[in-house]
Amino acid sequence: MIIEDNLGHQGDALYSALMQTHDGLTTNQSHALNARLVLMMMNEIGNPDTIIALMADARALTQPGVGPFGA
Repeated sequence: MIIEDNLGHQGDALYSALMQTHDGLTTNQSHALNARLVLMMMNEIGNPDTIIALMADARALTQPGVGPFGA
């Protein structure tokens, strides 16, 4: 997992674009959008080992107070 900022100055704009993508959606629509986006990104990455490792990392970071993001 890459922890360093790979997006640079574009990170804030991309986060804003992500939030705007969810504007006006219901909670269920927002969850569906997230699922579609994850599947599209998995296809773009294209490496099953990388994807499985990222899923494990994301799961571990979801625990309160764990990881570099202090989730």
